[in-house]
Amino acid sequence: MDSTGIVIKRIDTREAADAVVAFLLSPEAFDDERPTPGEEEHFRTLPYMALEGKTIYWYATDLSGAVVAATGVAENEQRTGGYTWDYLVVRRDYRRGGLAIRLAGAMLDYLAERGARYLVTYTCDLPVYEGVRRLFERLGFTLNGRLPDYYFDGEDRLIYYLNLRPAGGR
Repeated sequence: MDSTGIVIKRIDTREAADAVVAFLLSPEAFDDERPTPGEEEHFRTLPYMALEGKTIYWYATDLSGAVVAATGVAENEQRTGGYTWDYLVVRRDYRRGGLAIRLAGAMLDYLAERGARYLVTYTCDLPVYEGVRRLFERLGFTLNGRLPDYYFDGEDRLIYYLNLRPAGGR
């Protein structure tokens, strides 16, 4: 626990997964009020996949034990050290306090311990996602692609990449 009372943990119980799912489905989680049907399914299932070892999920709780942030990664289907980062979500009243960076740091430390090669992540090009795009750039990600009309008509998917290997490494 830090001085603000925030604790970052990994999902390792059904109760933790239940709490993260409830948070992801809450009105305090996302500013974009139009999730795709696939996103809603992800919110309901990805935290439980952490219990099966298919994803790794971190979440943060406040002094009352309420979930106030969550994020997760999964190794890519090739299983060659590449990972995909999904859904960095911070409750509205906890934003701009460094919690997103702390969660990302926990994830990046985990990936470094495993010798991960790279991390890919995605977001939408709508203005509401400007904050997360700035975070990706702050963390060293580069914008590597755009998929037009990916989410809905007029909502492009932006693809970000971070090389996790040391300079000159293989």
